[in-house]
Amino acid sequence: MLQANRGTVKPSANFSASADAEVLHKAMKGLGTDEDAILQLVTARSNAQRQEIKASFKTLYGKDLIDDLKGELGGKFETLIVALMTPPITYDVTSLRNAIKGAGTDEKVLVEILASRTSQQVKQIVAAYKQEYDDDLEKDITGDTSVYSPPLTATGSYLVLHTFPTHCGLSFTETGDKPYSCTNIRLIPNFICIPVFDAYMKLSGYEIEESIKRETSGNLKDLLLAVVKCARSVPAYFAETLYYAMKGAGTDDNTLIRVMVTRSEVDLLDIRAQFRRLFACSLHSMIKGDAGGDYRKALLALCGGDDA
Repeated sequence: MLQANRGTVKPSANFSASADAEVLHKAMKGLGTDEDAILQLVTARSNAQRQEIKASFKTLYGKDLIDDLKGELGGKFETLIVALMTPPITYDVTSLRNAIKGAGTDEKVLVEILASRTSQQVKQIVAAYKQEYDDDLEKDITGDTSVYSPPLTATGSYLVLHTFPTHCGLSFTETGDKPYSCTNIRLIPNFICIPVFDAYMKLSGYEIEESIKRETSGNLKDLLLAVVKCARSVPAYFAETLYYAMKGAGTDDNTLIRVMVTRSEVDLLDIRAQFRRLFACSLHSMIKGDAGGDYRKALLALCGGDDA
């Protein structure tokens, strides 16, 4: 299992919340904003330390740090810095809510978050979602998405909310002339996926990914492929997610920000390694060629190095 310290962002050793709050206040005081000072400080502190800085800023200056940052910064750079200042579970909950309740459901966000988080994290997300919005996440998802088409309608929410990268299993049932049909997948917690995938290969003669692509389509296919990719390797899944967020004309900045922020203290070192293995460039070089200004500087600081 991946260790939690495979992130590029580590807690600052000589940390003082009040001193950091003072640096940020000074960077935003008077005419003009010192964006460099803000990004260098925020990207060099752990999320827990950022929460202490927010509390200290409120105590020292009687103002909300997030409100001040929003007032001084703008565009994608603002979005990135505010995301970094948000507690991880709160950030996931807000991302899910926006994906469900925005103009058109963004199933990609639902798939990414719920297929890649641990069972404990999903439980915390469900509880925090209920506390924040007084709504049931499971009901909101099943009532607002098209992922759960038959024959998974009855168990669609179970499928998503109990899908974990290292604690899930797949059950396959025979259906007429299509034994072990991918359309009859249902997820069962507390099993290791990889042995089940190997067993499926022996029984059906196909890799599970091949069957998913052949037997399903649309959002359901994306969901199941994400589940399998995360079961095999979460870093490889996110390396692909980052690559396709930047590949081609236009950048999916929301995805780029979300992944860089949420994985920076978890496994971004492993994601970088997988990115270099899978593609003809490093994550650092692709970000450098794709983003600009303070936004690029902050992303590269999170990236933490070049694997070229």
